[in-house]
Amino acid sequence: MSHKRIHPVDLMTNKSADMCILDVRTAAEVKAAGLPDCLHIPLHELTPARLQEEIAKSGKNGSAVYLLCQGGKRAEMAADQLKGQVNAELVVIEGGMNAVKQSNIPLAATGKKVIPLERQVRIAAGLLVITGAVLGTWFNPAFYGLSAFVGAGLIFAGVTDICPMGMLIAKAPWNK
Repeated sequence: MSHKRIHPVDLMTNKSADMCILDVRTAAEVKAAGLPDCLHIPLHELTPARLQEEIAKSGKNGSAVYLLCQGGKRAEMAADQLKGQVNAELVVIEGGMNAVKQSNIPLAATGKKVIPLERQVRIAAGLLVITGAVLGTWFNPAFYGLSAFVGAGLIFAGVTDICPMGMLIAKAPWNK
């Protein structure tokens, strides 16, 4: 679904202290680098009630909510999830943190190096494919099915732009 969008430079040019920017990335991604004074609710924990609660606690102006993720897809998913359920204009920040970094906008960083979610998915997929191939070669050819299953998941993720493995990994303890 299409939502209103804003480029990070345009957003930061008009930024005020009570502006509501919601970062829907994992906690680990936010700790690595984020915009200062953002609300943070990971996409898999986002509900309209939780958003309203966080806006009220922070004292932010909730008339418009600017949604931020790493590249833009999770922000789109958040906007779809919230549309019609919150009394606020939903605006997706184009290109997410990738565009923020390219625009040289100052970030709040802890210096803690975190493996981004996308790389975690690639690592997990690669490990599963290798495991399936090794077990299929050395023990039982039925284990080749594991590699095929991961391949089918990658095709599904590429076609639909929805990654079930990424959603699962986002809930892992090291991403909290």
